[in-house]
Amino acid sequence: MIEEILKYNDTFVNSGFYKHFNTNKYPKKRLALITCMDTRLVELLPAALGVKSGDVKLIKTAGSMIINPYDSTIRSLLIAVLEYGVNEVMVIGHTDCLSATISSETIITHLVQRGIERDTIQKLKEDGFDLDSWLQGMDNVKTAVKQSVTLLKTHPLMPSNVIIRGFIMDISCGRLSSVS
Repeated sequence: MIEEILKYNDTFVNSGFYKHFNTNKYPKKRLALITCMDTRLVELLPAALGVKSGDVKLIKTAGSMIINPYDSTIRSLLIAVLEYGVNEVMVIGHTDCLSATISSETIITHLVQRGIERDTIQKLKEDGFDLDSWLQGMDNVKTAVKQSVTLLKTHPLMPSNVIIRGFIMDISCGRLSSVS
């Protein structure tokens, strides 16, 4: 698959098609989207929101979840706010999200099936890493979005004038419903 993508990339660049996407690094809409990495959102989300290349900063994470107040999602968002002029944030979860069904036990089982030694997993736990919390999915999409919005609104490094709202997208049609 990677070789096919590289071949396509060569054609893309040589044809000059990339010129269609030229923009600068500052989001025209001054908006950041935190959303799920679900493949169904790749085209649906921008189409349903009417955003195009250069309009927004897009941050994707499993389940649209922010699991730690100092993780890379928060870091990326703070940089978007402080350095790229973002002044509004939308946290967008979606219906039929896999993260609402996974458990840390399932992920650990899959790690072992893929050749990760149980000793490695045990060593991480002994070293104080909370692997179970880190790998855990969510109980409910609405609750997870609300928790992420609350975390962002109360974050000690987030400027208070940034507008932060949460939504759930119906994956079947792209309709947004507000949750905060």
